[in-house]
Amino acid sequence: MLRYPINPLTKLNMKQQLVLLFLLMVSPVFLLHWYGNYQTEKLLKNHVTNAYVELIKQNHTLINRDIDTVNKITATIIQNPITQKLIPSDKDTVIERVRKYDNVDKLLASHSIPVNGGEAVYYSLYIYDPNDYYFFAPKRQIQQTGVYFFSDENKPIWFDDAIGKRGSGYMDIINYNFGLTKINTLAYIRAVGNVNNGKEFLGVLVATKMDMKLAESLRSVSLPEGVISYADSSNRILSSTLSMRNGETLELPSGLQDMNGPLPAKESILEEPYRTFDLITSDSIYIMSQNEKIGHKLIYQIPVQSLLKQQNELKRIIQFITIAYIVLGCILVVYFWSSLMTPLQKLARFVRTYEPGKLVPETPLKRRHDEVGVLMSALYDMARRLNSLIHYKYHMDLKAKESQLQLLYQQINPHLLYNTLESIYWKSTLEGNSESAEMIKELSKLMKIGLSQGRELIRLEEELEHAGAYVNLQQKRYAYEFNVIWSIPEAVKQIRIPKISLQPLIENAIIHGVKLMGEDGEIHISATLEGDRVTIKVKDNGYKQVNIVAIDQLLNDENVDHKLGYGIRNIHQRIQLHFGNKFGLSYRKGEDGGTTAIIVLPATYE
Repeated sequence: MLRYPINPLTKLNMKQQLVLLFLLMVSPVFLLHWYGNYQTEKLLKNHVTNAYVELIKQNHTLINRDIDTVNKITATIIQNPITQKLIPSDKDTVIERVRKYDNVDKLLASHSIPVNGGEAVYYSLYIYDPNDYYFFAPKRQIQQTGVYFFSDENKPIWFDDAIGKRGSGYMDIINYNFGLTKINTLAYIRAVGNVNNGKEFLGVLVATKMDMKLAESLRSVSLPEGVISYADSSNRILSSTLSMRNGETLELPSGLQDMNGPLPAKESILEEPYRTFDLITSDSIYIMSQNEKIGHKLIYQIPVQSLLKQQNELKRIIQFITIAYIVLGCILVVYFWSSLMTPLQKLARFVRTYEPGKLVPETPLKRRHDEVGVLMSALYDMARRLNSLIHYKYHMDLKAKESQLQLLYQQINPHLLYNTLESIYWKSTLEGNSESAEMIKELSKLMKIGLSQGRELIRLEEELEHAGAYVNLQQKRYAYEFNVIWSIPEAVKQIRIPKISLQPLIENAIIHGVKLMGEDGEIHISATLEGDRVTIKVKDNGYKQVNIVAIDQLLNDENVDHKLGYGIRNIHQRIQLHFGNKFGLSYRKGEDGGTTAIIVLPATYE
């Protein structure tokens, strides 16, 4: 036998099931909200990163173009004959020295002007003059551009490094005195070699305010609350959109530092001068472009939160909608709980506490016409009907007991009468009055079989004896000369039949049929067995006309006058009560006249 799995939800009450259903409805919303935000942030970060990777390449190219421009200008200044003539020597007169100095100062000033409205780069030439041939020149930097001579006592600290690079330009953050103020600036530094003698150097050419020039290029890129930094190979910030960070060491995430390294041998020969890296952390997006030749780096640092501002606005709207959805769901749950579950709980409480026969309270929610109202009304009405049936059965049981007692009381008198008749029969026999004794004996049989020990169904054999006693008694009482024919096979004598079923039919056949016919009158009583059905017929040859339709209405209609034939209707109803509506009593006219009463019974035995 198949066993179906038990539904675990049946172990929960309706309230718990409703809460579980609500959680199952709300959980996918939260999961979808979380997953959507996660994927949106991921896609946004990737798209922004890819876009800024392309942008940083262009930005780095622009910065290198500015640096190349400065480098070309320094080369032009260095190769200019005016600059090459400025060599400290005692061979020149003071006037000649002043002229040379003035020419170079004008040359530097001509190149230290803004281009296209941008930031200007200021060029200064520092020349070593231990003998102080140019005593008339300023020893301290008064203007942002000019020619300055120094001795060992006031030699700049970066001078020897610049000479050591043998004419190669480089950038460094230097301190220089501008008037009475010390200023830190990013400078492009390049030693000025003697064109005529490649081994000697005239001095060092310095292009200051490079940090401002680079910052101008950095500011051309708009990052949402981000920082752009330009650093050297040691991660020292040379220029930044935050000028106070110049000179500081740039802190890079470890993941980005691991990416930053020398190119493999096969890749180092590629023409691409830049390598780009990107790293997404929980707080920021880092995008770095590195110049493989000089090791300088351009770094974009973009806070994630600044990118997600617009998304956060949308996220807040979605969260608001989600919260509104949850609140609405709670309201709906409370509504359905009060509208549906509370009545069902009351109904369940009523079912658990209901006891048959107990007073049923008034039906709640009578005005509701939905399924819950119909269910409650039907259940309360059913309980009332059940109470009515219980009360009806209780009264019927009382009446049945009263009827049983009454029947027992009524059986006392027939028994007494039966015993008295037996005594009279024996006294008449002893006195020689045999005819009276036989009539008394027949009457005694009638009484005995009529009682039948309180049984309703008796054998056909007993019923035939009762009917025979009645026929004998009537023939002796009225001196009737009609004939009675009994055609009863032995096979049907043991079937059961309601008692006193044949006597009323024989009585009707005598009174309404053969009573005045003398010896011509005939009553034929027969029985046949056909399968599981028994047919008993009481047929007379009376000459009176009988209304068969009226008899049929008397037997089967409810609204008839019972006084017209209570006896045969009683027989018909008792047979149907015992055996069902397929059986009973019916009448029909005989083929040769007279009337035939037909009883159809099932073949049942004791």
